Amino acid sequence: MIVHVTGGEIPQDEIEQYKARAEKMHPGTETLNISVDGEYVDLYCEIAPTPFERIRRITGYLVGTVERWNDAKREELGDRVKHGVI
Repeated sequence: MIVHVTGGEIPQDEIEQYKARAEKMHPGTETLNISVDGEYVDLYCEIAPTPFERIRRITGYLVGTVERWNDAKREELGDRVKHGVI
């Protein structure tokens, strides 16, 4: 995890505690920005993007892709009437 401290200095053990809290509260934190303002500290976590798979409802099934469908189900998909949104 990359840590940036701005606005002042804080001890390394305190930084380690902030890092542990960031990882616990926001798993996947790549960068932790610590902004020091006197007695106050603000933490800003930059989290790694999470890949996702698009899921659609096709012919009554929730699917991500149709690559594992058999020929009959693919034909059903081809015969499907698509309704536009007004």
